[in-house]
Amino acid sequence: MITVVIIDDDPFVTKSLQTILESTKEIRVLGIGHCAKDALVLYETHRPDVLLTDIRMPKQTGIDAAKEILAKFPKAILLLLTTFKDEEYIREAFSIGVKGYLIKQNLQAIIPSVKSAYNGQAVFGNEIIETFTQMMKNKPTIDSHAYASFSERELAIIKEVAAGKNNKEIADALYLSDGTVRNYISQLLEKLDLRDRTQLAIYFYQHLQ
Repeated sequence: MITVVIIDDDPFVTKSLQTILESTKEIRVLGIGHCAKDALVLYETHRPDVLLTDIRMPKQTGIDAAKEILAKFPKAILLLLTTFKDEEYIREAFSIGVKGYLIKQNLQAIIPSVKSAYNGQAVFGNEIIETFTQMMKNKPTIDSHAYASFSERELAIIKEVAAGKNNKEIADALYLSDGTVRNYISQLLEKLDLRDRTQLAIYFYQHLQ
C-alpha cells in the first residue's frame, strides 16, 4: 500500500485527487492540507510514501514547502502538481530534488506517476520535459570536458536515465542486467556527488545535451 498526503489550496482539487488515487486499492490518502505550512506538518505527522503538492498557494509556494521538507527529510518523495509550465518553477523543481512535476490537466497520469515515484523513478510529464529541453537549448553547447570524463557505457546510461527510464528498461535497451545498471547509476551518483536520478538527469541536460 502506497501512502499519500495531498496539498492544494482548492478543496475541490484535493477531494478530486483523493477520489482518483483511492480508486485503486494500492494507494491510501493519509491526509489533506491546503497550504505550504500544512505540507510540513502533515509530512512530519504521517511520513507518507509520497507527498503531492500544488505549487501556487497563498503566502508560500509548494516549492517552498518542498525545500523545507527535503531539508529535514532528504529521502522524502515529493511530486509537484500545477496548471503552469513556468520556467522558473521547473528550474527550481529540478534543482531541489523533487521526484516529479506534473500538469494538473493530465489527471490520468496521477496514479502511474505516484507509483513510479514510489518505485524510485523521476516523473516529469512530457510537457515539462519539452519545456526543460527548450530551456537548455539556450545554454552553451556540450561541455567537452564533462563529456570526456565518462565512458561510452556511462554516457549511454546517463542518457537513458534522463529519458525517464527505470533500471529494467535501461537494462533491456543496453543489453545489461538490472544489477549492472543499478551499480553504474550508484557509481555515477557518487562520481558526480549527486543525490538521486533526478539530479543525474539534470546533469545530462546541463552538460551533455
